[in-house]
Amino acid sequence: MYRNLGDVLRGRRAALLAAAAVAQFVVALDMAVVNVALPAIRDALGFAPLDLSWVVHVYALTFGGFLLLGGRACDLYGPRRLFVAGLVVFGACSLAGGLAQEPWQLVAARAGQGVGAAATAPAALALLTTTFTDGPARVRALGVWSGMNALGGALGVLAGGVLTQYAGWRWVMLVNLPIVAAALVLVHAAVPSAPRPVRREAPDALGALLATGGTGLLVFGVVRTDVQGWGSRGTLAALGGSALVLAAFVLVESRATSPLLRLGLLRSRWVAGADLLVFLAAAGQFASFYFVSLYLQQVLGLGAAATGAAFLPFCAGSVAATVAATRITATRSPRTALVPGALLAAAGMAWFARISPHGGFLTDVLGPSLLTSVGIGLVFAPAAAAATTGVRPGEAGMASGLLNSARQLGGCIGVATLATVAARRTGASTDPGALSDGYALALAVTAVLFLLAAAVAVFVLPRRPDRRPAPSTGPGTGPGAAPPAVADTPAAPPAKRMEGTPS
Repeated sequence: MYRNLGDVLRGRRAALLAAAAVAQFVVALDMAVVNVALPAIRDALGFAPLDLSWVVHVYALTFGGFLLLGGRACDLYGPRRLFVAGLVVFGACSLAGGLAQEPWQLVAARAGQGVGAAATAPAALALLTTTFTDGPARVRALGVWSGMNALGGALGVLAGGVLTQYAGWRWVMLVNLPIVAAALVLVHAAVPSAPRPVRREAPDALGALLATGGTGLLVFGVVRTDVQGWGSRGTLAALGGSALVLAAFVLVESRATSPLLRLGLLRSRWVAGADLLVFLAAAGQFASFYFVSLYLQQVLGLGAAATGAAFLPFCAGSVAATVAATRITATRSPRTALVPGALLAAAGMAWFARISPHGGFLTDVLGPSLLTSVGIGLVFAPAAAAATTGVRPGEAGMASGLLNSARQLGGCIGVATLATVAARRTGASTDPGALSDGYALALAVTAVLFLLAAAVAVFVLPRRPDRRPAPSTGPGTGPGAAPPAVADTPAAPPAKRMEGTPS
């Protein structure tokens, strides 16, 4: 039994943190869990070779395309409501995918998973940033969230290999069901349901359509470069269309009274700088997973389960570094961990770039894995804290959606671009030496991406906190705008405003 209200609140906060962490884990897990199961899926369902990649790509397409909409919906309808709805959609589509009998059924289920993830991910972060509003508790909460995100991405390869080899490919989808159920139970215990909030703002339907269409076209154009190439008509049409639609989105948002994305938010050096840093770091992280996995399988000849197990040191280093990052930044600026973290990750990737066809796990993979994982662990939790610094509670979902969009788009664009770099070096050869050279070049470029992330942390992010109150005006929030929406949880006090937040 709880002895007083403080104990109850602490218990609920812990349950909410656990719910958000578990949800983020399963969303990240599904970014990688199907990769090593693709051959088994192809044989079981009869996928055509050119269609098989859509099992991976359609999740990235719908996830990235709907993130901004999911983030703004958190602010309009309440993060708990979106969190639960997203998990229900994600779980239902996981079940449908596990029971799929035809290729189109699995692709449709993966698309639905992406939509559910686009609601769940920003809602999870918004719940954390509006509950843990300041101080060491906020940093620790974001550290747990970031650690579970990294763990899910790294364990996705291991889980996919083990489940495919010992239980069958359908379990890479069905394994989500108990995880989703656990998150739903935890959020029910943490945040009791409330009556539907009274909204005074009309949803920005045109902005939602343009944002979803523009980011969807961008992801579509990028992920199809593995088949069509960057110079093909299809790719250029998708990327050109994306640029036009996103330009229209910016124009619409600059005039909207209740925008999907308040452009003034990007005047904050914390928000804009952290999102740019996350874009670069995610491009490096996703690419490192992709090329190291290919090196282990295509060059060193490891099987699916062994390849997954090779990522365990990365998991351990990332989790340990995330814990360290929360302690470092509990009373210091996020820059304190971001700069050394990005530099360590760059050093690890430069070490990875020395791989050879005659190497091995102990000589070519273990050392750089540990160094890179420590660097990445030091980056993402402080970056999440920086990207939501000074953001009003009523825009927590907006900022969370923007951060998750930066991460998702960075990963997609990074992998697609560096795959082209590797392919140009390798050519049509399947010789292990040629493949190793191509992968090494791509990994060297990822080192440059992490160096750029370190430069953003040094030159863009503010140095010191600023205790002035958070801004209360800006596009969509001025005298003629509608009042803020009422959330389905009590509004937390504004987070401490940091230097670089626009007034």
